[in-house]
Amino acid sequence: MILILIKIVAYDILSRVVKNGQKGEIFFVKFSTTARYSLRAMSDLCLHSKNFEPVSVSDIASRQNIPVNYLEQLFGKLRRGGLLESVRGAQGGYFLARPATEINIAEILETLGEPVIFGMCQTEKGCENSSTCPTFKLWRKVKGSVDEILEQTSLEDIAYRKISLPDDEDFDTDNDKGGN
Repeated sequence: MILILIKIVAYDILSRVVKNGQKGEIFFVKFSTTARYSLRAMSDLCLHSKNFEPVSVSDIASRQNIPVNYLEQLFGKLRRGGLLESVRGAQGGYFLARPATEINIAEILETLGEPVIFGMCQTEKGCENSSTCPTFKLWRKVKGSVDEILEQTSLEDIAYRKISLPDDEDFDTDNDKGGN
């Protein structure tokens, strides 16, 4: 799902940047397994936790086909980051610390330490060639657009599939095998 959002941003920016009516090649950003699993698991939790009732990690792991031990580690980070609460015991599990409308995708990725980076020149170390590189500003603009989408998209938006896509066959979610 996030991959689709990035396709849209890339297409929009590159179609405006390339001159003479020629469209640029659409590029992709691959999110880590940590990011993909966490977003799927948090969406599942959003859908299955009613009135802040805990949902077991094993139930989420089973529905989302995520290894239980790996999901426990991810949820531990998200709990320490203040996005989840936990209840111990036989009826224990996890639930969202705040309503899903108040948790955005950027916050989840930041809590996990999973930044969105477009090439080495956009890392904290910076780029030695930023003043002469012809693509530096393009990647900075793309990153800014993606960051904005992630900040404006809530957990509820992805859990309930409230994200609208353009009527374009390039963005057909039925054919997107990315699992994002």
